[in-house]
Parts: sequence; structure tokens; C-alpha cells
Amino acid sequence: MEELAYVELSELASIEGFDEETAGEIQNRAKNYLERIEAENEARRKELGVADELREIDGLTTAMMVRLGENDVKTIEDFAGCVPDDLVGWSEKKDGETVKHEGFFEGIDLSREEAEAMIMTARVRAGWIEEPIAAAEVEAEAQAEGEERI
Repeated sequence: MEELAYVELSELASIEGFDEETAGEIQNRAKNYLERIEAENEARRKELGVADELREIDGLTTAMMVRLGENDVKTIEDFAGCVPDDLVGWSEKKDGETVKHEGFFEGIDLSREEAEAMIMTARVRAGWIEEPIAAAEVEAEAQAEGEERI
């Protein structure tokens, strides 16, 4: 739906059997559908008591916030206490078979690295850890210290 809603109108109109009016109507319906789903997710998020502060986490959508609320993760602190496995799931060998454990975001396209970055952001915002220093900043600090010693 997102592709239909946000693709260039001329690209949709170029499909055989579509004119600009038909393409525009399809695109409007897709946008309306996405807006309705977002409104439903927002209402559900509020009903579950998921805090607005979670919106501060880059990449965390309202649909994800609903899934968190359904799993009793409702605040920055709750989210900071998660591990990537909680979000994306994990697999383990059990009696020679691989057993898949679903994460909260099962069916949502999210990598383990993205999940880890979100959790780290929550830990910073919760005050559990300091913001990681970028590698360039570390190198610049080391270089400055070296110059001071000379």
C-alpha cells in the first residue's frame, strides 16, 4: 500500500489500462487506507497505555508501539530493558531440531542491528548509559591528547 500511496503518479499512470485519473484514485485510496490504519494503531496505542515518549525512538512506528504495549512494554524504561531477541525473535536447537521463537515485531521488517540501535537509544534516553561517542570523535580526542603531550 505504501508503494501505491507514494509512488510518482506518472509511474502509476504508465501501467496499461490506467490513465492519470484512475492512478490518482488508486493513490488516494491507498493513502486513505494507510491513514485509517495509522489512526486505528494510534487509538490502540493509547488504549494500551504506551507512552508518547517512545515516539522519540527513531524507526519505532505506531504499529510497533502497539506490539510493545501488547507485550507490556509501555515506557522508555521498559523498552530499554529489552534485548534484540525480544523484538526480532531467535532460533535455538532443541533435540536436534531448530525451534523459532517469535519476537514482539514478528512480521515487521526489522533487522537485529536496527532493533539493537533502538534499544540503545532507549537506554540513553532513560539515562542508563551515556550517548556513545562517534569513532571520529574518539580519534580526534586521542590525537588532541597526543599533541598535548608533545
